Amino acid sequence: MKRLSELEVAIFADGAEKAGMLEMYAKPYIRGFTTNPTLMRKAGVTDYESFARDILQAIPDRPISFEVFADEFSEMERQARKIATWGKNVAVKIPITNTRRESSIPLVERLAHDGIPLNVTAIFTLDQVQSVVDAVRGGAPAYVSVFAGRIADTGSDPLPLMVEAVRRLAAAPNARLIWASPRELLNIFQADAIGCHIITVTNDILRKLSLIGKDLADYSLETVQMFYQDGRAAGFAL
Repeated sequence: MKRLSELEVAIFADGAEKAGMLEMYAKPYIRGFTTNPTLMRKAGVTDYESFARDILQAIPDRPISFEVFADEFSEMERQARKIATWGKNVAVKIPITNTRRESSIPLVERLAHDGIPLNVTAIFTLDQVQSVVDAVRGGAPAYVSVFAGRIADTGSDPLPLMVEAVRRLAAAPNARLIWASPRELLNIFQADAIGCHIITVTNDILRKLSLIGKDLADYSLETVQMFYQDGRAAGFAL
């Protein structure tokens, strides 16, 4: 197993809680950050722009993605162009479709070739991957965010799809593939093994990084000790 310092995949922290983002910013192996409206709502964010500008002041030198939250493409475009002005390290997240399953590819192509860094998100199929590759090729830097974890949630193995996505992104040197929504620490090593460029990871998974390379016999003993101590602390009796 590789050590953390040997991984080639870039680890981005995924979240919208300021204290947690700053905790990860202090770690040099965190190469960037992503957010989304769901994470912001969960974190209690009520003023989108104020939150974003505050974070960008605290984290001025690593890539950060902020997502549009409109459903009409004209409003998505207005929001995207505004968000793009907030900092040189900002990428604008655009969902692959709107809620009516209308493709956002024409907007993605227009923004990419107007020089706006993008993160095209909520991608689940290779057809979607290919459409983004075709749209952003030759444009501004772009991320292609495939939700491998959610694909796995359906009972489908995401690895073959991700391997093929890596291959297809070779046609767009300005684009980088993101393994999004991982479910376990192992996914970081899987993403690294197939040559995926980036993996976005939540803080609860990132905090498990200290377990890398841990002796499994020792881990077994610690687990037994945990069960024993919790049984005693609960005062269980038979």
